[in-house]
Amino acid sequence: MANHDPISDMLTRIRNASEKRHESTRIPASRMSRSIANVLQQEGFIAAINEEGDGVNKQLVLELKYSGKQRQPTIRRVQRVSRPGLRIYKNTRQLPKVLGGLGVAIISTSRGVMSDRDARKQGVGGEVLCYVY
Repeated sequence: MANHDPISDMLTRIRNASEKRHESTRIPASRMSRSIANVLQQEGFIAAINEEGDGVNKQLVLELKYSGKQRQPTIRRVQRVSRPGLRIYKNTRQLPKVLGGLGVAIISTSRGVMSDRDARKQGVGGEVLCYVY
């Protein structure tokens, strides 16, 4: 069955694995999912990214991070903003601050996928893909 929104699928897999306290989760590999995973790793939400398989069956294995004795997930909430039926674009001045800067908005810009902080520094806007906190 074809997946019509691979970004939502990726975020849902991360959210579900994080809630169930799994060590890692597997995601079908694509350039967009790799870019989003790199932003999450740079911002400290996931521990590591590995690739397995080859060709069409290539998958990303994301190692999730937890903190404390009760292993609280680092990713508390993942929220999809722009979706195939309703794209949300923001310019540099309109870029959202998630939880007053504690979370991160992932933005797809003309210079690649980046966090809202990086987009503000570079002075670019773009499509707001999701919020992570």
